[in-house]
Amino acid sequence: MLIAATRAEFAKVFTTRIWWILLLILGAYVALLSGGLALLFGATSEGLLGASAGAQQMPTDGLAPTIYSTATSIGYVFPFLLGALATTGEFRHQTLTPTFLATPKRGVVLLAKAIALFLLGAAFGVVALACAVGAGSAGLAGFGIDTALDSSDTWAMIARSILAMAIWSVLGVGLGSIIPNQVAAIVIVLAFTQFVEPILRSVGALADWIGQVTKWLPGAASDALVGSSFYSVMGTGGTQLDWWAGGAVLLGIALIVTILGWLITWRHDVT
Repeated sequence: MLIAATRAEFAKVFTTRIWWILLLILGAYVALLSGGLALLFGATSEGLLGASAGAQQMPTDGLAPTIYSTATSIGYVFPFLLGALATTGEFRHQTLTPTFLATPKRGVVLLAKAIALFLLGAAFGVVALACAVGAGSAGLAGFGIDTALDSSDTWAMIARSILAMAIWSVLGVGLGSIIPNQVAAIVIVLAFTQFVEPILRSVGALADWIGQVTKWLPGAASDALVGSSFYSVMGTGGTQLDWWAGGAVLLGIALIVTILGWLITWRHDVT
C-alpha cells in the first residue's frame, strides 16, 4: 500500500508544471550567485577591485566550500516551497477526497507524500549542487584559486547538502499539512526564509547568548548540517551546532511539523 501511495504522490507532482519551474529557477539562481561570488572574490584576491594591500592579500583558503554552499544556504527555499505546494495543492484542487477513498489510511498517504517529496528534494539538491559547483569552480579556477574538488571533505559537504535539501522538502510537506491555504503557506515560507530567520540570525551574531538560541532555527541547523554557509561571508553565521546535531535538529523539526499537520488537519474531514 505504501509503495502504491508513494507512486501516486510522484504522479501528482509530475502532472503539474510547478516542479520543473522551481527547478529551473533554482538552477539558474544558484549558478548565477555562486559563479558571481567566485568571480567577485577572485577579482578581489587579485586586487582588481581595489588597490589596497588588504584587498590584494585576501585569503582564499576554504573559499570554495563557502561558495558551493550557496546551493543550500540560499536555495533551500525551493524544495521547501515544493513540499508546501505539493501538499496545499491537494486542498486547493480537492484531490484529497479521491486519494483518501483509494487509500483510507490517511497516515499512509501523508507518509507516502513525505517519502516522495524527500526524494524529490534530494533531486533538487543534486541539481542545485551541480549548478553551484559547476559555476563556482569555473569562476575560482579562472583566478587560479583552489576549487577543493579533490578533497573528500568537499564531497562530504556536497552529500550533506543534498540531504539538507531533501529534509527541507519534508518540512514543506509538514507546513502544508498544518496550513492548507496555499497562498498563506507561500507567504509564510517566503517571509520566514527571506526575512524573519535572516534577521534573527543577524541579531544572534551580535551577542553570544542570542546566538545560542538562534542556532536552533531550521536554517541555522541546515547550515550546520552542511558544514559551510554563505552567511559566514556576511558575518551573520553566528554560533553553529555540530553537523550531526544540525541534521538531527532539522530532521526533528520536519518530523514534528509533519506530525502536527497530521493531528491538526490531515485527520479531519475534507471537502
